[in-house]
Amino acid sequence: KAIITPISQSFAASILLQGASSYSHSRLWDKDRPPSVTSQSSAIVTERLQELVRLFKDRTEKVKEKLRDPDTSSEDESPSPEEQKQQTTGEAQDEDDHYCEMLCCKFKTMPWMRRVKNWRFPDSIDPLTNLIYILWLFFVAMAWNWNLWLIPVRWAFPYQTPDNIHLWLAVDFLCDFIYIVDILIFQTRLQFVHGGDIITDKKEMKENYMKSLKFKMDLISLIPLDLLYFKLGYNPLLRTPRLLKYMAFFEFNDRLEAILSKAYIYRVIRTTGYLLYSLHCNSCLYYWASDYEGIGSTKWVYSGFGNSYIHCYYFAVKTLITIGGLPDPETLFEIVFQLLNYFSGVFAFSIMIGQMRDVIGAATAGKNYYRSCMDTTINYMNNYKIPRDVQNRVKTWYEYTWASQGMLDEQELLIQLPDKMRLDIAVDVNYSIVSKVPLFQGCDLQMIYDMLKRLKSVVYLPGDYVCKKGEIGREMYIIKAGEVQVLGGPEGKTVFVTLRAGSVFGEISLLAVGGGNRRTANVVAHGFANLFILDKKDLNEILIHYPESQKLLRKKAKLRKPVLEGGSSYQFTLMHTPTLGQFGAINQANTRLYDVVGWLGACADSVLPHPPHHKPPGLGSECNHATGDTSAPHWNSVRFLTVTRVPTLPPSPKFSL
Repeated sequence: KAIITPISQSFAASILLQGASSYSHSRLWDKDRPPSVTSQSSAIVTERLQELVRLFKDRTEKVKEKLRDPDTSSEDESPSPEEQKQQTTGEAQDEDDHYCEMLCCKFKTMPWMRRVKNWRFPDSIDPLTNLIYILWLFFVAMAWNWNLWLIPVRWAFPYQTPDNIHLWLAVDFLCDFIYIVDILIFQTRLQFVHGGDIITDKKEMKENYMKSLKFKMDLISLIPLDLLYFKLGYNPLLRTPRLLKYMAFFEFNDRLEAILSKAYIYRVIRTTGYLLYSLHCNSCLYYWASDYEGIGSTKWVYSGFGNSYIHCYYFAVKTLITIGGLPDPETLFEIVFQLLNYFSGVFAFSIMIGQMRDVIGAATAGKNYYRSCMDTTINYMNNYKIPRDVQNRVKTWYEYTWASQGMLDEQELLIQLPDKMRLDIAVDVNYSIVSKVPLFQGCDLQMIYDMLKRLKSVVYLPGDYVCKKGEIGREMYIIKAGEVQVLGGPEGKTVFVTLRAGSVFGEISLLAVGGGNRRTANVVAHGFANLFILDKKDLNEILIHYPESQKLLRKKAKLRKPVLEGGSSYQFTLMHTPTLGQFGAINQANTRLYDVVGWLGACADSVLPHPPHHKPPGLGSECNHATGDTSAPHWNSVRFLTVTRVPTLPPSPKFSL
């Protein structure tokens, strides 16, 4: 609110008095002045009043700038000196908050630094969508994998020595710290659903976690068996309970797959990791068996030369994949070990192959469905001996539809979703196109939303007829991508207009304006065209709930369809003289016939071609003036079009009638 102080009141009063006195003097002199002088005085008064308004605006802006708190300010008082001083101090403090001192230097902080400074850890975490939680699960999964892969290696191979034990323990304790932070900070803040409600209360979230199996497993995984190091030595097997935190690893897999656009790639990598881990464990067991029998004691055990892990891993690969070519076991222990190795190898390898097949099959399920549909259609056409050109067009439709959409039928996918989710997807995908259609501008927004859910996407090949003149109109079309051409003329090959993305046609027949529901033009796809189709039944079911929108649509459709009857319509005649190579409009400025017909668009029935060598009724010698031909009219070389339109049609951007 602006505050008018006594100073501003006196200032305004003085200006008003000056303006009033000037105006009164001008009014007294107006009686004796001539009209020219009177107009000059009126201009002076107007100029002074404008100056007065400008001064008031400037004064108001200055007062607004001095206000400290608009919500608590009053219209009867100005800020006191103390308040102004506090305002100045507060502004200086806010300015200082944007600066940082370091090494005796003061520099302005960057926006991201302020965001980091003001960031606070959330009281509750959505485990399904929070990216910070997914990132944290990555660190927990890495800590779990450290224990999973390195405990067998440190137990079997002599890689853990007194010289590097401090490095192994440092990483072990870091992983334990990650486990503890996950239990105390993250898991106790996870939201959950109870009775359909999302629970965000701290106490309830903590109680829910402590009652779950996950908490019990996490607690057991942190049993401090490491304290037995002082009595039993640094035995890595004492850290085996850390592997019980496996739930975090599988949760990370689920969350990561949910946010990846191509999750099957990660599934293939994960399945490959399972196979490598089984070989890893087998190599550790083989080295342990070799050490038990004695390194280099027989041909079957590890010889002791070269890298121990690489040689044992090579043995594991040949054993589990049953490649063969291994030395025969000699002792009973070696025979039993090798038999168990073969059995476990066949079992593990078959599981891995089955999982890999499932992953790849799920990734290519859509492609397989597309190929199956295409093969079935081709077999059907071959059985009924469909012409080859028709078969080629069908194949082209399948290939283009799959390449452009990645599926054959969008509705088949969306039908599984709830109505609200289908609406959200339809709004995100199609609203930007439908909202630009002039026909629907001004309609109820909810009506447009209902219509978006009923739209069906159809692909047309180059040269396909979208609709033909005279057909019963049962659909309305909205161009999503591509172009269509409106054809007409004596042979039906004259291109009247080319409609592009965002255009709509077929609404005149669909709304049955004037009682007719037949197509008024031929519409052909020019190149590949992706169209939205709205069925007449669906549109009527929608409009019955929105009577105002129904009236508006019918009104717009009537304006788009010129009335061919007399009375309210306006008629003019166009003619084309091939000998002169120009177009003319009777009693109108010269214009191109293509622009006129293009402006009429899909309303092709409003253009009536006259037969060749036939003069339209009522046409006289004025045609000569339109074409610039001053000689007698040569009717044999002239073609005419009589165009009927209503006066309320929107004007053409290229010409006016």
